[in-house]
Amino acid sequence: MNQPAANHPGQPGQAGQPGQGSASLTQSSPTVGTFRERDGALEWSGRQETVRVEPWGPDAVRVRARLGGPVLESLPGALLDEAPATEASVKIEDGRGQLTVGALTVEVDAEGLIRFLRTDDSAELLTEERAHFWWPGPRLYTPVGNGHHRLEQRFAAYEGEKLYGLGQHQHGLLDQKGAVLDLIQRNAEVTIPVLTSSRGYTLLWNSPAIGRVELAGNGTRWVADSARQIDYWITAGQPADAQRRYSAVTGRTPMLPEWAAGFWQCKLRYRTQDELLGVAREYKRRGLPIDAIVCDFFHWTHLGDWKFDPAEWPDPAAMRQELEELGIKLVVSVWPSVSPLSENHQLMEQRGYFIGTQYGPMAHADWPDKEVASTVQVAFYDATNPEARDFLWSRIKENYLDPYGITAFWLDACEPELKPGFQENLRYWAGPGLEVGNMYPSENARTFYEGMIAAGETEIVTLNRSAWAGSQRYGAALWSGDIGTDFATLRRQIAAGLNTSLSGIPWWNTDIGGFHGGDPDDPAYREVMIRWFQFGALSPLMRLHGFRDPGMPLGPDMTGGPNEVWSYGEEAGTIMEKYLRLRERLKPYVLDVMRAAHEEGLPVMRPLFLEFPDDQATWSVADSYLFGPDLLVAPVLTAGASVRTAYLPAGARWTDAWTGTSYEGGTNVTVDAPLDRIPLFLRDGAALPIAE
Repeated sequence: MNQPAANHPGQPGQAGQPGQGSASLTQSSPTVGTFRERDGALEWSGRQETVRVEPWGPDAVRVRARLGGPVLESLPGALLDEAPATEASVKIEDGRGQLTVGALTVEVDAEGLIRFLRTDDSAELLTEERAHFWWPGPRLYTPVGNGHHRLEQRFAAYEGEKLYGLGQHQHGLLDQKGAVLDLIQRNAEVTIPVLTSSRGYTLLWNSPAIGRVELAGNGTRWVADSARQIDYWITAGQPADAQRRYSAVTGRTPMLPEWAAGFWQCKLRYRTQDELLGVAREYKRRGLPIDAIVCDFFHWTHLGDWKFDPAEWPDPAAMRQELEELGIKLVVSVWPSVSPLSENHQLMEQRGYFIGTQYGPMAHADWPDKEVASTVQVAFYDATNPEARDFLWSRIKENYLDPYGITAFWLDACEPELKPGFQENLRYWAGPGLEVGNMYPSENARTFYEGMIAAGETEIVTLNRSAWAGSQRYGAALWSGDIGTDFATLRRQIAAGLNTSLSGIPWWNTDIGGFHGGDPDDPAYREVMIRWFQFGALSPLMRLHGFRDPGMPLGPDMTGGPNEVWSYGEEAGTIMEKYLRLRERLKPYVLDVMRAAHEEGLPVMRPLFLEFPDDQATWSVADSYLFGPDLLVAPVLTAGASVRTAYLPAGARWTDAWTGTSYEGGTNVTVDAPLDRIPLFLRDGAALPIAE
């Protein structure tokens, strides 16, 4: 692991009266603040700003800062309401404050500048840094009206530091040092503002505000475009320990049900009950493992009715019953948007259940609907409003759960999918769009989690296109959105999945084969599909989906080309069947790893450094990963490749799962990777049923 420097250079000189703190003479108006201990927390106040540092779980603290009054306690965030109990100590002397909680020590100087240190050796993990010696300081509040500010929080940059997490992005970077990322939810771009550093800390920006994070060579800057206070959480320790700490304060995922650990079949889209059942029956006729099948969008009467169209789905009860007898779970797509043609639209508008708008009509996107020739202006329900959540769940319960026993839901378009994406025009129950907009997907998952719990259901899985910090506690799985269908896109999914895993979301997957296109009769695309299918079989969730060629225009009658394992020709089909059976054999191992996610907060798909932090080479490996603790996966990511070079971490002995050849860790190895083989390596003699 990279060792932090003992001190950060360039700190300004100090002057002042002994025992009363000191201020930098370079400041335009030096501020010597005052310290006090309050309920086990350390507070600093100066020039109308209050900074509160308090223990928030073992080896962790929460920092809040506000201009113009005391710290606010009830603003939306990702942290659970109660912090885990932990011992801490506060010391105020010589005009400085210090709070120590386990492995983390926080120092606050007379001017309110904060440094985070390792307790055992006082090595600096992270420090605030001024933008300029004159003005502004490390925290900047620029008024935007009505008590809100554009907030900036600056930290120092360090040579050699590597930064991971921050949700799911399609830039292909594992180490995101040097990147600038918008903090906003978009299709395939998922904001989860938690950052893990190679220096030994993990930081959660505990704000759902729209903004950005800049991971520059001359400093890190977090920005909220409009919010009322700065709020972040930080812990010290190795990445695995940090994952345990982070999941404890934001909530751990439930235990994954056994069915969800198997193979999910879907496409855009099965248009009728007979078509969907025909696919399910064919899987069983061929003797192929299948655990779930998805009824996708436009199965409804109108968008926002949240019920089956009887013209296409005449007997959902019989469909669900037959699928259950076949051992297949039915998953149904539920969108958070409501057409003006929906039977629920008028009532929801009158009761204030939609997201409000500052300007213009209460409509957030255009979308096709049945019985109209053009698109209509749809509104999204306000998932931050408890009454709106209760109402939506009442419709789901009445139309899916109670009559048909449907308990698994695909939560599509839950960013929400605004057109255009102007959060500044929105007014949520929880606050203005710019202040709370990023939390929508988490609150949408909460609707279903709390509804299912209230209905007595214990197995809760929703498949979501977006997420925020804490989504995992609501049983939310995340998929990587509407992505491309080539090898370059496949390669980017490795980093996307690993950074998602480090952001607290253990249930992750991609559309196997990608989403936008792909011709099942094209030999080049068949190769992409085979390699992607192999990767999918070794992903936390395994799900085949996509809008295959030939497609149709967006609308209620649309469907895409075939997308079942037998749709890609005999050679590809045989290989894909092989990996269906591999996934089935690995189910007990998958469920063991899922239990570690549930009980300890450890991810399923793990960067090599999570298990081997002392091997410096592992911090740069972005094209392979560990599936649980014992299986190293090296997907083939290049067209025409028949060999693959992979790095095997030092500190373990690795066995090629296909050939039995053994290797000492700490080196690159090149192995055969014919079209039917994804390189897999077993750690220290682990016994997993890879070969048939």
